Amino acid sequence: MTEKKSAPTLSDVATAANVSTATVSKYINRIQRFSPEVEARVAAAIKELGYHSNPMARSMVTGRSKTLGLSIPDMHNQYFAGLVQGANRVAMKHGYSVLLVDSEENASRERQLLEDLCMRVDGLMIHSKLRQEEMEWIHELPKPFVFFDRREDEGKQEIDSYNRDAAYMVANYLAKSGHQRIAYIGFNKSRADMERYAGARACLEAYGLDLPRYETDASSPQEGARICSKIMLGAGHVDAVICFNDMIAIGFLKQAAELGFSVPEDCSVVGFDNIPFCEYVTPTLTSVDMGGERIGALATQHLIDILSGRESKASLPEPKLILRKSTQVRKQDL
Repeated sequence: MTEKKSAPTLSDVATAANVSTATVSKYINRIQRFSPEVEARVAAAIKELGYHSNPMARSMVTGRSKTLGLSIPDMHNQYFAGLVQGANRVAMKHGYSVLLVDSEENASRERQLLEDLCMRVDGLMIHSKLRQEEMEWIHELPKPFVFFDRREDEGKQEIDSYNRDAAYMVANYLAKSGHQRIAYIGFNKSRADMERYAGARACLEAYGLDLPRYETDASSPQEGARICSKIMLGAGHVDAVICFNDMIAIGFLKQAAELGFSVPEDCSVVGFDNIPFCEYVTPTLTSVDMGGERIGALATQHLIDILSGRESKASLPEPKLILRKSTQVRKQDL
C-alpha cells in the first residue's frame, strides 16, 4: 500500500522559498510586505507544494477569523438567496467566508444570534425587520457592522435601497394605466415597508387618489392569501394592489383565483423583489427588481473596506419595474 503523503507545512514552504518560517507566516497573514523577489518566491513555493494555511492558526496570529457574519430575517424568502449569493461572491474574492444565520423575524432570537455570531466573525452584515429604536443594543457589539435597508445616524454604516423611489414608480405606473382604487398590503415590522408605503402614497396624492393600507402579520404567501380574501370579498372593491413583497403577492394571486377572481382583469397585482417564482406563477407577476444580489455584494465590499481601513464608495442599483401579466392598462379615464 502506498503511504499517504503528509500535507506540506509552513516549514516546508520556508525551505523551498529559502526564507524563514516567520517570513512565510507574515506573508500568508498579510502582516508585513516584503520585496517583490521574496514575495514571488514564497508564492511560488506555496503553489508548488499545494500548501493551505490553517484558519484557526491564522486567527490566533492576526486576531482575524477571515469570516463575516450575515444575518437575514427569513431564509425561505428567495430575495435573500440573491443577497447571500452576492455576499458570498465578494467575500470569496477577498479570502473571506460568510457565516449565515436566520433570525426568523424574532426579535429576541435575533439579538441572541448576533451576540453569539459577533464572537466568531470579524464583522457583521445585518438585514433586520426591527425598527431602529429596537436595535439600539447593536451599538454595544465590539465588531463593525453594516445594515441593509436602513438609514442610520451620521457615522453609522448602512447600505440603503431606493424603497421610496421604487414604490413611487409602481404607484405612478398603476395610476397612469388607469387604476383608480389602489390598495397597499404592508408588513409594518419592516422599515422598508414604511418607506414603500410613503412613496406610493405620495405619488397617488398627486393624482387625488387614496391608498388604503392592509396589514399582514408576516411577509408570507399565507398572509397574502388572508388579506386577499379580506380585500376581494370586502365592500370597497379595488382595481390594483401593491404588495410589500413578492411572497405576499404570490399568496394574493393564488387566493384570488380560488375565490373566482381574475388577475389582472378584476385586479392588477404588483410585488417587490422580482424573485424567480415571479415567472412561474399564474399569471406571471409584475414586480420591482431591487437588485438583491448586487446589494449583497456592495454590503460585503463595504464591510471588507471598513475592516481594511479603506474608504468605501457604494453605487446602489436603481430599482426596475419588470412588467408581466399580473397588471394591465385599464379602459376607464382618470
